[in-house]
Amino acid sequence: MEYETPLFFRVMQYADEADRDVVDMVSGNPDWEPPTALRAGLREYADRDPDAFQYPASEGLLELREEIAARRRVDVEQVIVTNGAGEANYLAMARALERDRGDEILLTDPVYPYYPGKTTMLGGTQRYVATDESGQLEPAAVREAASQETAAIVVNSPNNPTGAVYPESTMAALVDVAEAYDAILVSDEVYDHYDLSGRFTSALGFDSDHRIVTNAFSKSMAITGFRVGYAIFPPGLVADAKRRHMLVNVAGSRPAQTAVLHALRETGPDYYDRNRKLLADRVDTFTDALEAAGADYTEPQGSFYVMARFENFPGTLENTFRLVDEAGVAGMPGNAFGDSRTDWLRFALVTPRLEAAADRLAAYFE
Repeated sequence: MEYETPLFFRVMQYADEADRDVVDMVSGNPDWEPPTALRAGLREYADRDPDAFQYPASEGLLELREEIAARRRVDVEQVIVTNGAGEANYLAMARALERDRGDEILLTDPVYPYYPGKTTMLGGTQRYVATDESGQLEPAAVREAASQETAAIVVNSPNNPTGAVYPESTMAALVDVAEAYDAILVSDEVYDHYDLSGRFTSALGFDSDHRIVTNAFSKSMAITGFRVGYAIFPPGLVADAKRRHMLVNVAGSRPAQTAVLHALRETGPDYYDRNRKLLADRVDTFTDALEAAGADYTEPQGSFYVMARFENFPGTLENTFRLVDEAGVAGMPGNAFGDSRTDWLRFALVTPRLEAAADRLAAYFE
């Protein structure tokens, strides 16, 4: 089996090696501060006794799992603390395929590239359902694509790369499709704190044994390097997922989980509100510049990203490199996200130099 290096790393490496100053708008690494309580939790942890530096429980610290379970209103035994949302999605997709109900994974187009990569790694087959131009997913199209070979339907809301937020009616219909075909809906909700539309709906809002919800603190607390995520499984699916998690990881980071727990307990809503407002302001700044450059663009309802289409400048890797060299801005090629956005480029709005990037793009394409 052959694996390709994700384009994210190729673009970041190219930008790092450029002979000029480049504004990085490639990956979703928040540039704002983590919660104050998180730093405090780390400092306190450093002075603990030696036994605090040993393995935690494989499925995660019990207190952290209890905190997550209370917030998400599920039983604590349904929660596995994972190595970020990446492992949470891996466990969820693996568990869906292990049920032997089929080997097909329904994905959206455009799609976050790690989903099809994980599908290949797990021996599944990808089948794509196109979204509309705004990134919204039509449940009827998902139902039409589903079959007895469908093991899982994987969705992400708020969405990377389109910024779409699926309404309650869409999430309810997706759960219905999963139930109708004895499949599993995998709902990746890692950007839930960055819903700019006010209509985000978690799949946990629908009582079903056919949905797994994944999430992480990477984005919400601006700690992508901590690798603390979680998955919430139906009771009948969680035991085998815990075993796979143990075999793959043994356990996660005890200091990171402890710091996240402290931050969860001590951080109020103002922290999240402030960062959400910062992101909304950046959306306005960046889309104003795209408007000035004559570009088409998505108006994100959530997450960190804007997609843009410039006349006679398709979203290829070669054109991404051109932007680095000639404009000093690094984004992602649209063809990294599937076939439906090959004319587009994606830009992550998580840089303090966003205004400089906006000015450079406006000047380059004027």
